Amino acid sequence: MSTAEPAPSLLLTLTDAVVLSMKDGEDWFRGWLSVGQDGRIAALGPGAAPPEALAADEVVDVDGAFVAPGFVSAHSHIFTSGMRGMTPGEPLYGWVGVQAQFMSGTDAEDVYWMTLHGCLDFLANGITSAYNFTSSRIHTRYDAATDSRIVLDALGPEYVHRQVDAGRVAGLRMVNSIRLDSELQDLDTAYRVFGETVQYVRDTVPADLDLGASVFGAQQWSDSPDTAVHEARMMDVHGVTNQAHFLETSEELEQQREKFDWYERSGALRPGFLFGHFVHPDEHMATATAAAGAGMVWQPTSNGRLASGFADIPRYRDLGMPIGVGLDDQSCTDVSDPFSNMRFGMYSQRALHRDAGIVMPREMIRMHTLGSAEALRVADRVGSLEVGKLADLVVVDPTRPDTGPVWDPYAHYAMACGLRNLTRVYVGGRLAALDGVSTHPDAERASLELHARVPVAAARAGLAADLAW
Repeated sequence: MSTAEPAPSLLLTLTDAVVLSMKDGEDWFRGWLSVGQDGRIAALGPGAAPPEALAADEVVDVDGAFVAPGFVSAHSHIFTSGMRGMTPGEPLYGWVGVQAQFMSGTDAEDVYWMTLHGCLDFLANGITSAYNFTSSRIHTRYDAATDSRIVLDALGPEYVHRQVDAGRVAGLRMVNSIRLDSELQDLDTAYRVFGETVQYVRDTVPADLDLGASVFGAQQWSDSPDTAVHEARMMDVHGVTNQAHFLETSEELEQQREKFDWYERSGALRPGFLFGHFVHPDEHMATATAAAGAGMVWQPTSNGRLASGFADIPRYRDLGMPIGVGLDDQSCTDVSDPFSNMRFGMYSQRALHRDAGIVMPREMIRMHTLGSAEALRVADRVGSLEVGKLADLVVVDPTRPDTGPVWDPYAHYAMACGLRNLTRVYVGGRLAALDGVSTHPDAERASLELHARVPVAAARAGLAADLAW
């Protein structure tokens, strides 16, 4: 059991909690948890809290509720918060084409408010850390028939910077993923712009919120093997990771598969490299990825919504591949609900393999918390409740509304609870949401700005929503 002397000055103590720490080798226990003034877990343990823990600035008796790590979304496009329900019957290429058209009507302030709204939505739903693919300042539409990107518009670097700002203002811990537009700019410019954006992240985001910068891998959308080479170079020069959308859709599948060799030969395939989705690899691709120490990120709800298919998670697990879980776009999960994401993930794998035990609740919770943190290489800071880690946690009350007796805490948490049971979200021990409502001072304005800006941006792009408030 993880215990330590509580810090002399404590910010928060939670008592009478069913703690799902997700620390490997540690089972659930009913007890308490304290947070220091530095926003890190100071102590936790079973039974009644000691007197020194009860001297915290705030003591909350959670009355037997679950206390678990905040969810980690290892693959997200948070700027899409104003596009839920878009193209409800389209697979990936049709859906992303309309999305790209809409984004061509947005400017830097539009994308700031869209991203801020999305970040606060994540936090209110218990997602405290995210890998965020920022929208490129060069707006393009991918044409699968010609395997090329068509430029719709180009803006200045502030377009990406304002998305970084939104994550910082929201207080969401974030990996900021940046697209290297080496196909659309001369190479020196592309390298310089990428490097300047990485530096902007490092200069402006507080250390505790900054989970690093990353390459927005784009080989799937490129007709040149040089794209992977340039991405590998940026990984080396700036010491960053890379996550590439790859083999997500069954559309143009052979065309996608041909590009795997480009990543292999580029040197990008290594620890710190992730394939987002990775639904349709062949045997060589799966084994080569695992052998290289690279991993994948699974988006079960998104893959279902866009009819992309089923990633073979048990196969990747057996290969020892790092596996993260993401909520993907708010426009293709529609509700950023990690509980539904877990259930859809478990149940789809069980149906696919006709095996009711192939993905169990504790494993699924782990993949959406500590496993995602491991895949993103930030597990030293987030993903589990351990002394010294950042105190990002959720309080989930199975009695509000009542979900009945708890036979197995992990199964009940993953299978019977949901957003309706999420009562509190803490980031660094500070309350970020209460009963599903953000405590952020800009939350109301973010909603107003989103509703005001989206119809205008859509009109600029030649689109219109059926209803607007």
